[in-house]
Amino acid sequence: MSVELPLWRALAGYRVLATVYAVGLFASAHEEFTRPWLAVAYFALLVVWTLATLPRVANAAACTKGFLAADLTIALAGVLLTPVADAHERVQAGGPTLPSIWTAGAVLAFAIKGGWRWAALASTLVAVANLVERGSPARDTVHNVILVWVASIAIGYVVEVARASERTLARALEIEAATRERERLARDIHDSVLQVLAMVQRRGAVIGGEAAELGRLAGEQEVALRTLVSGGLVPAPRVPEDAAEGAVVRVVGEAGEPDGGGGPVDLRALLAPYAGARVSLAEPGAPVRLAPAAAREVAAAVGAALDNVREHAGEQARAWILVEDEPDEVIVTVRDDGPGIPEGRLAQAEGEGRLGVALSIRGRLRDLGGSAGLISVPGQGTEVELKVPKAGNDGTDVRGKAEQR
Repeated sequence: MSVELPLWRALAGYRVLATVYAVGLFASAHEEFTRPWLAVAYFALLVVWTLATLPRVANAAACTKGFLAADLTIALAGVLLTPVADAHERVQAGGPTLPSIWTAGAVLAFAIKGGWRWAALASTLVAVANLVERGSPARDTVHNVILVWVASIAIGYVVEVARASERTLARALEIEAATRERERLARDIHDSVLQVLAMVQRRGAVIGGEAAELGRLAGEQEVALRTLVSGGLVPAPRVPEDAAEGAVVRVVGEAGEPDGGGGPVDLRALLAPYAGARVSLAEPGAPVRLAPAAAREVAAAVGAALDNVREHAGEQARAWILVEDEPDEVIVTVRDDGPGIPEGRLAQAEGEGRLGVALSIRGRLRDLGGSAGLISVPGQGTEVELKVPKAGNDGTDVRGKAEQR
C-alpha cells in the first residue's frame, strides 16, 4: 500500500467533518446573519459537493487538476461571500467564514497531489481571499493565514519526501529481485551448460582434427557465457508513470524497443552483447543513462570500432571496452592489441572513399555533440576514445539527427 493512501483517506474524513462543523457554526448563529438564505444556498452546495466528490479524494489519479481548481474555487467563493451573508459586526470581530476550516481541506488536497509548490499557490490564494473578506490585515486573520500556509507547505514537502523514498524502495526491491534471479540462473547455467561446454573443449583438444575446432568454438562460447552471467542481467529501467502516484512505475525499455517511448536507457545494456571471448567489457556498477538515440549511436560506433579490429587486426586480436560515467559526459574507450595503423593510413582511406572511421565513428559522435579520438602506434595496437556530453542529449534533438542519418 502506498504511503499516500492514508493521507487521502484522512483528507476525505477531514472534508466530511469540516462540512459538518461549518454547517453547525451557521446553525448556532443563523439569527445574526443579514442574508441567511445566501448562506443556506452556499451550505447546500457545499454539502452536495463534499459528498459527491469523496471518490475524487480517494487517490492521486482521481484527484485531477480540474477537480482541484473547482474545489478551491468553491472554498474561495465561500470566503468572499461571508461579508455579504454575515453581519458586518461579526466579520470585523473575527467571526468564522462560511466554509470555516473546510477551506484548509482544499489546500491540503493541493499539497498531497502536487507537493509543497502547489500547496504554496493554493494557500496564497486563500490568504488573499481572507484579507479581502476581512478588509484589513487583522492580527487573527494574519495568524490563521500563516498557520494554513506553513502547515500546507510542510505537508506538501513531507509528501514529496515520502514519494522519493517510496520510489527508492521500489527500485531497491526490483534490483534485489533481479539479483536473486541472476544468481539462480548462474547456478543453473554453471551446473549444466558451462560444464558441458568445458567438457567439449577438453575432449575436442584431445581428439584433434575437426573436433579440436569444435572444442575451440565451445571454449569461446563458454567464456562469453561466463562473462554474461558474471556481468548480470541489467534490469529494464523504470520511471514513475506520474509523480503523484508514488511507487507506481512503468518499464521504459522493452525487448526490441530500447527507448521504450523516449525515456533514458542504460548504455551498458546495449554494449553487453559485444562482450565475448576476445572482447572484454569493463563498466560502472550503476546504470549509465543516455537518451535512447544517443545510446544507440554510441553503441553503433563501438560496433564499428570492433568491426575495424576484426578486419584489420585479425580474428585472433583481443579488444577491451571501457565505459566511464563522468558528471558531464560519458566516455567509451575501445582498445585492441593489433598491429596498429600506419601513419597517414586513415587519410589515405578517406581519399580512396573508405569512410568507416570518418562516418561510422566520428560522424556519429559529431552528430551527438561529442568527439571521437583515435590513437594508434604501429605495433602497439589502436585506441578509440568516444566522448558524449550529457547536456542536450534529452532524446529530442538527438533523435531527429539520428533519423536524418
